[in-house]
Amino acid sequence: MSWIVLFIAGLLEVVWAVGLKYTHGFSRLKLSQSMQPRWLYIAMAVLSMSLSLFLLYLAQRTIAIGTSYVVWTGIGAVGAAVTGIVLLGESASAMRIASLVCIVIGIIGLKISAH
Repeated sequence: MSWIVLFIAGLLEVVWAVGLKYTHGFSRLKLSQSMQPRWLYIAMAVLSMSLSLFLLYLAQRTIAIGTSYVVWTGIGAVGAAVTGIVLLGESASAMRIASLVCIVIGIIGLKISAH
């Protein structure tokens, strides 16, 4: 169950990373008709960040801190990069994809070796 919680925490890390992209660095916070969606992104980022950290805390009660933290950040990093490629038109170079595959292999290795 802790691994599922950790996986969800990692997915929520992707949500807040993407949410931060759309907050424009928390700048231009004046609320107007055209700015209302930005508040939604800010709320989404803060809520998902908080929930992600809480779920990471829960997972660390039974998974070693080194393993859980690396898996959490790995899921977030790979998820954010894939989201950037698929939804935001970021580069999908061979080297970038190969690097993401290496991160995934590392995450799988940590999961397999965890006791």
